[in-house]
Amino acid sequence: MSSANKLTHFNASGDAQMVDVGEKKITYRVAVASGRIRMLDSTLNMILDHKHSKGDVLGIARIAGIMGAKRTSDLVPLCHPIAITKISIEFEAEPESGSVLCEARVETRGQTGVEMEALTAVQVSLLTIYDMCKAVDRGMVMEDIALQEKSGGKSGYWKR
Repeated sequence: MSSANKLTHFNASGDAQMVDVGEKKITYRVAVASGRIRMLDSTLNMILDHKHSKGDVLGIARIAGIMGAKRTSDLVPLCHPIAITKISIEFEAEPESGSVLCEARVETRGQTGVEMEALTAVQVSLLTIYDMCKAVDRGMVMEDIALQEKSGGKSGYWKR
C-alpha cells in the first residue's frame, strides 16, 4: 500500500491513533455534505405548513445540525476539535419524492478538514426531523448521506 493510500488513523503497529496535523499548513477549508429524509406526504405537508405542535421542525433541525457539527470531535473518537468559522444548513422540500433534502456547508481555516463536521451536521439535522415527526411517521428513511465536495489542504479540491 503506498503512503498516499495508507490509513492514517493507525500507527505502524496497527493501533488506533489521532493523526498528527501539527506540521500541516493552515489553509481555508470547506466541506459540503448532503442527505435526505423520505416521509409520508402528510408528514411533509405538516412540516411545510408549520402545523407541528412541537414548533418549526426545519428551524429546530437547523440548530441541531449546527450543534452537531460543533460537537463532532466529541462523537467521532479520532476526530480533531476544529475551530469552525462558518456553518450553513439549508433544507429543500422535494414533494415529488416526499422528502426533505439537507445540505450542510462547513468552513474553517486550519490544519485539517471539516468533512466529518459537514457529514455530522447533515445526519443530526435529519435525525432531529425524524425525532420531531416520529409520532406521526415512524417509517421515515434517511438516505443518500454523502460528502459532495471539499476544498483546501494538501489534497486540494474534490467533488462527487
